[in-house]
Parts: sequence; C-alpha cells; structure tokens
Amino acid sequence: MKEITAFELNENILNTVGREWMLVTAGNEEKFNTMTVSWGGMGILWNKPVAFTFIRPQRYTYEFIENGDYFTMSAYGHDYGNALKFCGTNSGRDTDKARETGLIPVFDEKAPYFKQARLVLVCRKMYSQDLNDESIIDESIKANYHGNDYHRMYVSEIVKVLVND
Repeated sequence: MKEITAFELNENILNTVGREWMLVTAGNEEKFNTMTVSWGGMGILWNKPVAFTFIRPQRYTYEFIENGDYFTMSAYGHDYGNALKFCGTNSGRDTDKARETGLIPVFDEKAPYFKQARLVLVCRKMYSQDLNDESIIDESIKANYHGNDYHRMYVSEIVKVLVND
C-alpha cells in the first residue's frame, strides 16, 4: 500500500460508502472487530480532513471504537461484496469474521484493517454525538429507526490514507 494525503485522494466517496460499502475496524492485535457501513462521508471540518461515520450502540464494533482513539474505514471493491455482506450481517461476538471471509488483518500502529483493502482511512476520533428524536427535522428519517435505536455519529480526523499502488 502507498500512503497519500487526504487531499490527494481521488475518490467518489458517495459511491464508495453508499454503493460499494466500507468496513469500519477497531481494536488491536489481541482483540478487534469489523463491521460494514453504508452511511458516512468525508469533508473538511475544524480545518482538518475528516470522515463521518455512524454506529449503533448495540453493534459489537461500537465497544472497540468507544475504547480506542483510532479506527479504520476501508474500501474493497465490488469483488468483496459477499465478505462485506457477511461482516454486516454477522456479529463478531459470535464469529471470527476474518476467518469466515478470508480477510487478512493488518495491524497498523493505530488501528487494524485488512490486506485486501484498496483504500484505507486511518481515523482519529475527535467528536461524537448521539443522534436523537428531538433533532430530527425531516420525519421520514424516523423510518430508519425502529425502537429509537439511534446511531452515534463520529467525526474523526483522517490521519493517514493508504491506497493500493
């Protein structure tokens, strides 16, 4: 993998997150978890390149993100659709997602990702806030929340970008 700056990234992030999906991975060599995300984005906030991601508190990966300062968001391409689907529909509490999907963990000094990734964003948490019913302006959004299981939003500085070279 080759390291570039966030400003050198030439990626349609709407397609990457929304159609291709990404994995969010957190933890360390002893214990980590990953999950599929299809909500999120990138931009500039507080004069820094940032990534936005949304995780429900009942997800196993949430515990790892909460307990660490860093996590990764990684993209794989459509060839890995089955692996990402598995990671999004099975809990790491019950199964070893890496073993089941054949994804090979790589342990960056900050957070893990998988060798097969074509793009890795190493993210440092800067801000989090729970989404809530009172802040919803467009009532149609509530269709995404059955039982008020709102996500926590993380705004994280992109501290490293790795791309397949």
